[in-house]
Amino acid sequence: MVPMSDIALHFDARPSGIPLVLLPAFPLDGRMFRGVRRLLDGWVITVDPPGFGDSAPPRAVAAHLGDRATPSLETYARALARALDDAGADRIVLAGVSIGGYTTMAFAELFPERLAGIGLLDTKAEADDLDMQEYRLRMADAVAADEPTGRYLAPLLDHVVSPYTKQEREALFEHLAESFEQAPAAGIAWAQRAMAARPDRLDVLRRLRVPALVLRGEDDAVSSHAQMSAMAEALGTTLVEIPRAGHMAAAEDPEPVARALADLWDRARAAAP
Repeated sequence: MVPMSDIALHFDARPSGIPLVLLPAFPLDGRMFRGVRRLLDGWVITVDPPGFGDSAPPRAVAAHLGDRATPSLETYARALARALDDAGADRIVLAGVSIGGYTTMAFAELFPERLAGIGLLDTKAEADDLDMQEYRLRMADAVAADEPTGRYLAPLLDHVVSPYTKQEREALFEHLAESFEQAPAAGIAWAQRAMAARPDRLDVLRRLRVPALVLRGEDDAVSSHAQMSAMAEALGTTLVEIPRAGHMAAAEDPEPVARALADLWDRARAAAP
């Protein structure tokens, strides 16, 4: 782990070259990628979002950057850039799941020159509609008022995994349930408010000229085939779909996800000057 920054980065070694940086889904930390990480060689960095894992609380992250305390994914992206500077990582291949994908797109808008490649996994470029914004803000307000997080996160888990995972990957489902249960209230509230405030970033993707991966679990009930196909078209690539996986495909079936990420990483390194 790199301890000098507000955003915790986890990696085993610091070789030269372009690292692959992985941003997890809500409400998880970088441990979401344990299965994927075991299948990849080289400088792979997993990241804990503000308020999760070993990262600092969201208010501290914003304060140290001089940002407003209002939750935003831009704050996460800027703090990530600073942490990567501290780690000696300049150009990167950045890939994220769900909120990690939203943050990847925020990073692409703020620091396009730092991207050697981009991966968007089970996410979407469009902003939330009004109903989803209201749902997120209700959850944030309730959790901030010390209501039990399980009231919101337990039903969410059923929604974000494939039925196959719940029925046939029982150990994984129980592990995810425990992780959801342990998610910190401050991180939950901050993340939901930040997601509710994010803009549409499809035009950001259209401006990028880097190798890209857009990947979706076929049973994803959150990010639709149409939404993710639009991102793939904007990036000039084709949508990769993983059967028998949902919104958490990176955790549900790490092997094909790792293969797709390795291919992205290889293409990015080959295209780098």
